[in-house]
Amino acid sequence: MEISSLKALAESISIYFQLSSHLSINSEPALKYYKQGEEMLKLVKLVLDAIFGSEVACDEVLNKAFEELLHSIKDLIDSFESWQPLLSKVYFVNHNEQLLSQIQSSGLYIFQLLMSSNKPLPDELSPVSIEHCEEKLKHVAPDHSSSLIKEAVQDQLEGVEPSPEILAKVAVSLSLKSNQEILIEAVALEKLKEKAEQAEKPDEVEDIDQLITLVTCVHECLIMIKQSQSSSPVPIPADFCCPLSLELMTDPVIVASGQTYERVFIRKWLDLGLTVCPKTRQTLGHTNLIPNYTVKALIANWCELNNVKLPDPLKAMSSDQPLPLLAHADSSKLLGNHTMSPESVRAMGSPVKVVPRESNPPLHPRSPSDSTLPRMVGNGQTIKIGRSSLDSSTNLEDTTDLDGQTSISPPRKESSNADGNLSQGASSDMNGSDSLASNHLRGYSSDPSREMKPEAASNLSTPRREAEFPSRLTETRPRNHTFWMRPSEGFVPRITPSSATEARPDLSGIETQVRKLVEDLQSGSTETQQEATAELRLIAKHNMDNRIVIANCGAINLLVGLLYCMDMKIQENAVTALLNLSINDNNKVAIANADAIDPLIHVLKTGSPEAKENSAATLFSLSVIEDNKMKIGRSGAIGPLVDLLGNGTPRGKRDAATALFNLSIFHENKARIVKEGAVKHLVDLMDPAAGMVDKAVAVLANLATIPEGRTAIGQVGGIPVLVEVVELGSARGKENAAAALLHLCTSSSRHCSMVLQEGAVPPLVALSQSGTPRAKEKAQALLSYFRNQRHGNTGRG
Repeated sequence: MEISSLKALAESISIYFQLSSHLSINSEPALKYYKQGEEMLKLVKLVLDAIFGSEVACDEVLNKAFEELLHSIKDLIDSFESWQPLLSKVYFVNHNEQLLSQIQSSGLYIFQLLMSSNKPLPDELSPVSIEHCEEKLKHVAPDHSSSLIKEAVQDQLEGVEPSPEILAKVAVSLSLKSNQEILIEAVALEKLKEKAEQAEKPDEVEDIDQLITLVTCVHECLIMIKQSQSSSPVPIPADFCCPLSLELMTDPVIVASGQTYERVFIRKWLDLGLTVCPKTRQTLGHTNLIPNYTVKALIANWCELNNVKLPDPLKAMSSDQPLPLLAHADSSKLLGNHTMSPESVRAMGSPVKVVPRESNPPLHPRSPSDSTLPRMVGNGQTIKIGRSSLDSSTNLEDTTDLDGQTSISPPRKESSNADGNLSQGASSDMNGSDSLASNHLRGYSSDPSREMKPEAASNLSTPRREAEFPSRLTETRPRNHTFWMRPSEGFVPRITPSSATEARPDLSGIETQVRKLVEDLQSGSTETQQEATAELRLIAKHNMDNRIVIANCGAINLLVGLLYCMDMKIQENAVTALLNLSINDNNKVAIANADAIDPLIHVLKTGSPEAKENSAATLFSLSVIEDNKMKIGRSGAIGPLVDLLGNGTPRGKRDAATALFNLSIFHENKARIVKEGAVKHLVDLMDPAAGMVDKAVAVLANLATIPEGRTAIGQVGGIPVLVEVVELGSARGKENAAAALLHLCTSSSRHCSMVLQEGAVPPLVALSQSGTPRAKEKAQALLSYFRNQRHGNTGRG
């Protein structure tokens, strides 16, 4: 049985080497990853061939390692065999880097097992030769494009547009060397998104949205660089440039979606088998190309007026010159001098769907005919850029306290900018790993169900929610190739700022309005109170000045009193208004001083699903202040929070987990959380389908620091899922899972045995080499503990 396992492994490696003859392997980025895998497997095969048929090959632990390596190699082979250039390169890169990392870790683990084996090695294989192979395998540096992608997405989630240098590196790492390749990547991601929508997997949809946003940024960066490199003496109107070639059009044609392209470039697009419009993502009803004589005449007139010579599209096509984003050492200098406005960039074809509207789209600022061009171009649509509208929520900095557990420090204060939008600093780990707190905005992002828009203020029905955008990149589960999306949810309040188009309100007018609403809160009319709480909920959404005005007008005490109201809508509006007000640090204190904790717990027990969610979110926001952690824990909030964790809506469960995480930082609350039965719910929520892996493991890491928590984790089956997170989780998830396992193993020999039985050593070896600094520390400590235990047991024997 053992020999057949080793034989199957050797055969799979041989099959891998034969992939070099596949045509698709010769294209980037496949070739780069194939060569990395080839280099690793040559070293592994050298050792495997030497031990084949020997006594050491029958070792049970070694054969289990062979099986793990075999699964990873088979997955890698499947990935390469199914790869073709029209598929998503982002997904391919994330998927294959994960597999290559697993192969490297498994190979190193096999070498370590061979060197520590009690069974004799074959004569031709000495420990020195194994060490030599081990060193060479360690120095096969896997590409870190996925980390670069995560870093760029991280910037987006923190409200910071990725720098041109980062975007350039992302493009080069994905081999997106031309505008057409960028648009093909956008189409591929749209297809993945469509499949996820059909499969009703909202988390995957949100992840892909983030990647589409990143590709959009790369696309815009390329357009700006291209424009800055233009030899034209005057800026070219965006409507005159082909969205595919980014050049002035000579033979413009209209496709079925109504968009206009240069004939030779859209023909090449269609010949590749792409049946969607590059600009709008609409499936083309036909592939006929209709000459756009109007635009052609406008371009000719413009060229004559500005003494510009039309380019030869056939010459550009035949030369097939790529448009590298790293054409210059400092891309930022290029962008600093570019002459294109953001509107013109978007008009040239953002890789995001368009949103039709009745009015004509805005012209490029330098377009020659303000009144006629939109009608004559015939596109009649405006681009909706897919960049996330990021919440300016309270940022919480992730720290590590003395006993190694993750904690959260008070938020940074927000400030209102000239447009009335909230702006604030954001924290991130130096190693680029996902942060539990400030790095992600999924945990609490307000939407119309919490923040009523002006036109909806009088209509108290619950509007639809806006999309939320978490940071989760694809990772792989080695045995079944599932599209494994790892959540790295942030622990931040769910508050949405006003949109960029909203003007900052006049504070004197706002104060007058708020004073009238505060009077209405005291009205005996339920309808009046409904309208007043809805208006205050809306006004509290807009900016920090509004929140200060509302608090100064005495609304907080009245809103707290309305939390006991029998009218569910009043109660819901009141708790959401308090949630929005709690963004301000002074308001946090004022709300707590208004004895709001008990009323919030009352809402948590008796309110509507949305009111319960917002109550949990408010309790979290208040718990940022250290004294409130104790007050909330001693006031009986933990029981209802645990109930919401187990029985609430998906959003309610996220809110409850977030609140419990912050409360668990206060040592006294840990035992309460365990006693209320939270551990079972947290383990259940570590199913990736729940989309709460990182949240759940973060709380468990805190609870593992007390004996009751460790006992509960062992009793409800938490150890296998923690090991799985170490193997397959996000960077921060692995870190917290390793921390929890370290507490479990060092305090109980039974738990230690269970962890070893789950096969934790290979993923811990990998984590000790490639995790975050804290993850490496925990993994190395755990592996050292395993070694000491083994040596200690041997000595006693």
